[in-house]
Amino acid sequence: MAMTSLNISLPEQLKAYVEAQVETGEYGTPSEYMRELIRQDRRCRMDALEQKLLQSLAGESISIQPYELEGRPLSEILREKLKARSTKKKR
Repeated sequence: MAMTSLNISLPEQLKAYVEAQVETGEYGTPSEYMRELIRQDRRCRMDALEQKLLQSLAGESISIQPYELEGRPLSEILREKLKARSTKKKR
C-alpha cells in the first residue's frame, strides 16, 4: 500500500503519551501507533453501525430502491436512513 504523510499537532502531554506507547516496544514508530488507533476507531464505528442495523432488523423494515445504490456505498445509505428514522421518532 502506498503511503502518504499527514502532520498533526499534539499538546506535549499527548506527544509524550504516544512516545511512551512506542517505547513499550509494541509499536515501532509513532506512525504505527496512530495507524492502529485509526484502525481501532474504524472497527468500533463499523461495529456500532452493525449493531444499529441489527436493531433495525428487529424493528421496522428499511426500504432501499435500486436507484439509491447507484454510485453510493450501502453503508452510507443505511446510515442516512437510520438517522432519518431516529429523527422521526424523536418528534
